[in-house]
Amino acid sequence: MTTLLLIIIILAFIFDYINGFHDAANSIATIVSTKVLTPFQAVLWAAFFNFAAFFVSKYIIGEFKIGNTIAKSVTLESGDDMALYVILAGLLAAITWNLLTWYFGIPSSSSHTLIGGFIGAAVARYDTFSVIVSEKVVPIVLFIFGAPLIGMIMAFIITNIILHLFKNTRPYKAERWFRRLQLLSSAAFSLGHGGNDAQKVMGIIGAAMVAPEYIDDLNAIPTWVPISCFIAIGLGTLSGGWRIVKTMGTRITKVTPLEGVSAETAGAMTLYLTEHFGIPVSTTHTITGAIIGVGATKRLSAVRWGVTINLLWAWIITIPVSALMGALIYYLFQTMFY
Repeated sequence: MTTLLLIIIILAFIFDYINGFHDAANSIATIVSTKVLTPFQAVLWAAFFNFAAFFVSKYIIGEFKIGNTIAKSVTLESGDDMALYVILAGLLAAITWNLLTWYFGIPSSSSHTLIGGFIGAAVARYDTFSVIVSEKVVPIVLFIFGAPLIGMIMAFIITNIILHLFKNTRPYKAERWFRRLQLLSSAAFSLGHGGNDAQKVMGIIGAAMVAPEYIDDLNAIPTWVPISCFIAIGLGTLSGGWRIVKTMGTRITKVTPLEGVSAETAGAMTLYLTEHFGIPVSTTHTITGAIIGVGATKRLSAVRWGVTINLLWAWIITIPVSALMGALIYYLFQTMFY
């Protein structure tokens, strides 16, 4: 294993860890804001199910579809001695953007910044957009809007169904039940989060191993790679991302245990659906859309649309900004080594 490949693998695990604490808010924001669990209990709960997602993907779904999509999102020429620098530049761009958005408390997409960095560096290397595999990338771009929309619609429907079914239940009794159910719904969402996001790093490591022909194809990726990816994202979740927890848990709309169950269930269903089709989506976008959906069941004014519009702009610029960063970092490598 070359030194450069080893560096890429280490940085990929670092990105995976950062992804975990950057996206911890997605899994725990509602359960913390409703005070079902303390922040520490919540990150332990979420981290456990982040790792447990490995067994779901490996033994129940039977394959890592999202990892394959990421790895094949751009075409790297076989035998290209700069291919690993393309991957390295994409990773560094993704790590930089993730840390910046975490610092400012912006729940942007770790998925899209990774894809953007990878695409930008590849375009810079080959000086053409034809390296972008459109059948892989176009669905990813479309689901910047599709995932939150699906999450929002599902959450709106689920919340209204629950309200109808429990309309004659005493409020105290209903809240007690939904506080318990929120443990299950948050676990389901954390499984979806782990299964979705850990695979993205797997895809990058797989591409890095194929480029120098360390392995023949992605199906030959060593077992320690996916296990390590799921461990890394779980450890990152344990570290929490409290700036984004505040945005997700309180600034979009106030969330009750009933609404927390609806949002997390809708988010989990969206993640499982997209994983089935092998489409990498943003867990951030998904749960944000679901939270908006439950807020809209009360009245549209219950959603703080100013905050939501700011989030939308952050989502839109993530891929182009990270692509530009990936290209610039690649040009820097090219200047240094050629």
